[in-house]
Amino acid sequence: MATLHRPAPSHRTYLPYAPHLSRAPRLPRVTLPCTRPGRRTPPGPGPALARDLALPLGAVAAALLVAALMLTGESVHAAVALAVFVLLTVAVSLPARPVVAPAVALVSWLFYDGFVLHQRSDLAFQPQDRTALLVLLLAGITGAGCAAAVRAARRHLAR
Repeated sequence: MATLHRPAPSHRTYLPYAPHLSRAPRLPRVTLPCTRPGRRTPPGPGPALARDLALPLGAVAAALLVAALMLTGESVHAAVALAVFVLLTVAVSLPARPVVAPAVALVSWLFYDGFVLHQRSDLAFQPQDRTALLVLLLAGITGAGCAAAVRAARRHLAR
């Protein structure tokens, strides 16, 4: 045989003669501390892959630049080609790790010296070649240094 029990009374009782007693007690208000929103990571491989692939991508970009300069013929002046190679070196050195920047500059110099200055993939170390190597090294180190400073500033601000 089953025995049925009366339902238990609710915790809130209605008292018609004392309406202030039937209200739920007030709880203290809690405010959350103001925090910065979380950092959203963009979909895709991310900046680490760009840092790791900077050297091969720089070599491919330098090869494409040489091919484009060869299509123009010998009308391109060496100083203009050096300026374009400097821009390419800076652009490739920005996402690269600072340690890789001299290698990026060296690859750019190899393409510039072998195909722009000497036209037959001959490498030389004359004063014009040394100047170009120094300019490209400074461009690579400057690009990587600026990018590293920006990354450090972002990390400092994120703290």
